Amino acid sequence: MSAAKAKAQKIIDENAVAVFSKSYCPYCKDTKSLLNDLGAKYYIIELDQVDDGSDIQRALVEINGQSSVPNIYIKKEHIGGNSDLQAKKGQLKALLTDAGAL
Repeated sequence: MSAAKAKAQKIIDENAVAVFSKSYCPYCKDTKSLLNDLGAKYYIIELDQVDDGSDIQRALVEINGQSSVPNIYIKKEHIGGNSDLQAKKGQLKALLTDAGAL
C-alpha cells in the first residue's frame, strides 16, 4: 500500500467525519458551511495545502472511485461529494449524531 493510500485510510478510520477538500473549491466551501451550520466536529484536509495532496487524491480514487473534491466520509462510510451530502440534509443530523460528530 502506498504511503498516501495508508494516510488517506488512516484519516478515514480515525475520524467520525473526514472531508478531503481543496481550499479554493466552491463545492468544498458549501460542504464545510453545511457541517459548520450543524455544529459538526469533522476532520478536514486541504489537499492543495499539503505536500502529498495530489498523491492522496489519487489514492482516494483507488479507495472509492471518486476523483473530485470534496470527498466525504461519515463513520468510515463514503458519502460522496457535496451534492451527495446536500441530498442527505434531512438525515444528516441523525448521521452525524450516530457518528458522534454532534
